Amino acid sequence: MAHGYLNHFLDNRKVKVYSAGIETHGLNPGAVSIIKEDGIDISNHTSNHVDDYKDINFDYIITVCDHANENCPYIPSKNAKRLHHNFFDPSKVKGTESEIHTAFLKARNEIKNYMREFISKNNLND
Repeated sequence: MAHGYLNHFLDNRKVKVYSAGIETHGLNPGAVSIIKEDGIDISNHTSNHVDDYKDINFDYIITVCDHANENCPYIPSKNAKRLHHNFFDPSKVKGTESEIHTAFLKARNEIKNYMREFISKNNLND
């Protein structure tokens, strides 16, 4: 979802967004569905491993969960600013369809607000 919001908010800017994890699980259907409610289609995104991008010199590296922050391999980007935020993980929620939707909505809004603030704080909206 973070990748989707960054692409959406940074539309028409010269910014390349990459997304990867320390494990690959494919796209979560709940994440695809909840972000689509905001008019953003991430269904073509892929689940990539962080090692796929080891040769890219990033400006920013954002980890989105404590597990990734604690276990993410070193990424050799010379000047990358490293940021971390442990977002609520809706995939762990069990319950009714409504409860699961509410969990994904909570995560979506948390991620959307963080990405807006990230863009603003780093003057990427020019």
